Amino acid sequence: MTLTIGRPVLALYCACWAGIVIGVSFIATIAKFSAPSLTRPVALDVGAHTFAMLSRIEWGLAAALALFILAAGLTRLRLLLLIAIVAILAGEALWIYPQLSARTALVIAGQPLPPSPLHAFSVVAESSKVLLLALFAVLESRKP
Repeated sequence: MTLTIGRPVLALYCACWAGIVIGVSFIATIAKFSAPSLTRPVALDVGAHTFAMLSRIEWGLAAALALFILAAGLTRLRLLLLIAIVAILAGEALWIYPQLSARTALVIAGQPLPPSPLHAFSVVAESSKVLLLALFAVLESRKP
């Protein structure tokens, strides 16, 4: 039996993945830090666990996307978009999230920390990932 994945499936898959990132990274995170009853250390701890889980899920989503791309037909553009998305995931997993987790541990321990650009880098990475996934979805939905 041969599995055929069409462009509409790729488009929908990428749009759903982008929605997951928007929901977790931008909506839930902002809501969490807006809750007046949640202390900053607790919010940071919950955030670290949330993003660790999101990262694991996204590696699974990336693996499935790679399989879908192979089933739909590998093109240079699809491969470039996948590589860019995976590069962002790798940067988050290997650099941004470990650094943020270390800072979170220090905040929870009560140590004051100077400002850091890490959260801004995280926002840029998440925003870039959403834009790439949205671009992927739009390109796949517009092809004849």
